Order: sequence, then structure tokens, then C-alpha cells
Amino acid sequence: MTTMTTPKLIKTEMPNAVFATLDQFETNALVNAFVDDQHHAVAAVQAAAPDIARAVEVAVPRIRSGGRLIYAGAGTSGRLGLLDSVELNPTFSWPDERTVALLAGGQDALYRAVEGAEDSREMGASDIAGAGVSANDVVLLLAASGSTPYVMGAIDEARARGALTIGVANNPGSPVAAHAELGITLDTGSEVISGSTRLKAGTAQKIFLNTFSSCVMVRLNKVYGNLMVDVRATNAKLVQRCINLTVTATQCEPDIARRVLAECEFQVKTAIVSIRREVSVERARQILVDTDGSLRAALEN
Repeated sequence: MTTMTTPKLIKTEMPNAVFATLDQFETNALVNAFVDDQHHAVAAVQAAAPDIARAVEVAVPRIRSGGRLIYAGAGTSGRLGLLDSVELNPTFSWPDERTVALLAGGQDALYRAVEGAEDSREMGASDIAGAGVSANDVVLLLAASGSTPYVMGAIDEARARGALTIGVANNPGSPVAAHAELGITLDTGSEVISGSTRLKAGTAQKIFLNTFSSCVMVRLNKVYGNLMVDVRATNAKLVQRCINLTVTATQCEPDIARRVLAECEFQVKTAIVSIRREVSVERARQILVDTDGSLRAALEN
């Protein structure tokens, strides 16, 4: 007689008994079920905060040495990595060539699932190799399940090339966290809709990505106090933001801020140094070069 065994479900795949009759919830209760469950995402990231801090501390020296931030994932995780990568340029003037987002299935997977793409370790390894990953690079490897073959292949290839690998998963004891040099577990548990990790597992990954990349940028002197002083003025809204930031940091009149910003191609840090230290734009640029882009050091020394 053959006995059947039920495969063990990982936490993100387990049906949540609290929501067993979800399709029968009244609309208000239905909405609250999804909203309230998101609190678990915040708690999961808070629990992982010491590991995230360690990842920031280890990553910054490599980035300072010329490394890149590289994101690799499949499905929702890959798209979240891409989203974080593209925001770094307008927010922090981070060079586009120093961020790479690798998504299982390539650009086609941005809009629709690419059959079998996430199941290929070889594709993950090939994408890492194709990106020319090297020792100074920091590779963020994202997988809600923690076992996605594409991501596992990317980890192996990135480690073989000497890059720093940071594995992020939503299930405890995951291979992604275990095989990466640094593992971060965002234990969000089961979803309101069982297995739909675009919900709070995705939220936790987004919070992690916001936190990690922003902390790295703060350590790279992209922020003064809590002011976004390396913002790029790519549209009218951001032009006004540059003016507001300069006024806030210098207490000058808006017309002065706009004039000096126009002289330095709306580089906020340069304008602030020029106004605060009463030097030319050219001299302000050199002071920032001499202080490794630190506005605080440029103003205080």
C-alpha cells in the first residue's frame, strides 16, 4: 500500500485560517483585512533591522571603491528591485551606470510573467556574468520564497566573482539567505490571499529596499541633515525643490537661490556652499571635491 505525503508548505504559501471565508467578507471588513495585514510587513523589517544595519556597513566600503548596486530577482521581487534602482538617480544623482537591475525573463517580464524564467539557475548565473559583476559590486538578491532557482544561480555566480551578496527572503531558513554572504529574513508569514507574496511580503521587501539604499546614500554624503541635497532637477517640481532646499540650508532669498543654482546647473550642494561660504561656484565645487562630497564637512572645515 502506497502512502501519500503532503508537501510541507513554506510560511508564505500557507493558507491563513483567519481569512478562510475571505470571499464572504463585507466590503469594509475586506478592505480592513488587507490594510491591517500590512502591519506585519513593518514588524518583519523591524525584526531584521540589525541585519540590515550590518549589510549597510559592509556594503558602503565597496560602493566607495567604485562598486555598483545590482538587484536580481524574479516576478514581484525583481520588479521591486528595478523600481528601487531607477529612483536612485533622480533622488540622489546616483549615476545610472552604477545601478543594474536583473529580472528573470528580462524586460518582457516587467509586464507579464515569462514562463519558466524564474526556474532557471543558468539564466540567473548568465545574467550576473553578462552584467560583468566584479569584486566591488554589491548584489541584492530578492526572493519571497527564498528558493527561486534564478536567484540561487545569481548568488552562486556573484559569489564566484567576489561580489558582496545580500540575500533577502520572506521565509525563515531559506537557501537564498543561507547561501548569500549576508542573509536577511523578512518573516511576514502567510498572506491574506494564500501564496500572493505581492501583498505584505512585497511590502516588506519594498521597505527593506527603501531603507537599505537610502542608508547607503546617506553614508555616501548624499544627504545633509535630512535634506535631499543631491536631487537632480529633471522637471519643474524638482527645480522648485532645489530652490526650497537651498533656501532652507542657507536662509537666503529664493531669487538668490535660483540665481546661484542656475550658475551651477542646479547642483544643490554646490549652491549651498557658494552662498554659505561666499565663494564662487567654481570654488564651491572644488571644496566639495576636497571633502569627498560631504556638504557638512565643506561647510564646517
